[in-house]
Amino acid sequence: MQQQSVLVGISGGVDSAVSAWLLQQQGYRVKGVFMRNWDDDGGAYCTAQQDFLDACKAAEHLGIELTTANFTTQYKEQVFAACLAMFKRGLTPNPDVWCNSYIKFGAFLDYAVDKADFIATGHYARLHRDANGIMHLLRAVDNAKDQSYFLHQLSQRQLARSLFPLGTWRKADVRHQAQALGLANHNRPDSTGICFIGERPFTSFLREYLPEQPGEMVDSQGKILGQHNGLAFYTLGQRKGLGIGGSKDGSDKPWYVAGKDIEHNRLVVVQGDDHPFLYHSEALVEQMHWIGGNTAVQTFVEKKLFATIRYRQLPQACSISLEQVGNADALRVRFREPQKAVTPGQFAVFYLGEECLGGGILGLAPGFYGLQPMHPTLSNGF
Repeated sequence: MQQQSVLVGISGGVDSAVSAWLLQQQGYRVKGVFMRNWDDDGGAYCTAQQDFLDACKAAEHLGIELTTANFTTQYKEQVFAACLAMFKRGLTPNPDVWCNSYIKFGAFLDYAVDKADFIATGHYARLHRDANGIMHLLRAVDNAKDQSYFLHQLSQRQLARSLFPLGTWRKADVRHQAQALGLANHNRPDSTGICFIGERPFTSFLREYLPEQPGEMVDSQGKILGQHNGLAFYTLGQRKGLGIGGSKDGSDKPWYVAGKDIEHNRLVVVQGDDHPFLYHSEALVEQMHWIGGNTAVQTFVEKKLFATIRYRQLPQACSISLEQVGNADALRVRFREPQKAVTPGQFAVFYLGEECLGGGILGLAPGFYGLQPMHPTLSNGF
């Protein structure tokens, strides 16, 4: 039997390096690819050059060939442009999900199609192929590092050609193995933040691409408390950067973003993280992607599912029902417990036991984002 080959996305971090080593131990012919997804001459916040140097060191240490693939055009067209369009609408997108579906398992898979049997990354997730050849995406053994949330938009074709060597590993063991192998990046900190923003202040970055559109900042009764700089620069549940202080009715609790009145360009804030306007028992989810295909959707409606509405949130018990929004199908999600800061533009991802079923985008209905499901009277400008 001919030895199978795999191209591993080597990012410079410890996870991808150990993934490459594991695949070597499993008998694959391993080559590395460093993906350039974002060019930034802003200097201080861009780590791409250091990432590349770390990737080269890891590849040399493991004795594997490393090449570079440039996907910056695809990233800017398919991920960055889509994100800006959503920010302009007052939504809060999740670029990492799109980066996986369009770049790391899209452009990279197309690049590898005639070069290797599989592609692999250092994501923490597991795969299972059933007797019918259907691919199932499962949560990683290390719940604290599970990244199935970011992978839920992948197709059967993408999953069938992918390998996740770290799915059964815990992060602490990965670092110990890297140290035992003598990898220089064994104690390198995990990367954080969106790749095109990095560690820089989020609002200052967006201002480079989106104009400020100031408007009123109001409380849940419509009382003007101040001014915001533009709805695009805020997200539901946000506490810092609101520029309002003091107390109301004797309370010294902090203020939080609770909603966005798109039509009137107003930002709604409430006092206290226990304020009922911050919590929702239901949500609308659109543009659903089911990993196993749409044919089994009706069976999910009849089951007790779990959902996460942000990365690293513990799965929340819920039920779903089908709903029509215009000419498109959508899901109405009902949570067992009210959820804080259900943020339009983010993804709701559904699970049945350990299996990730797929997910969709929260709250794309036009109008008032944030309070509409629980407080419909506020959708018409208070």
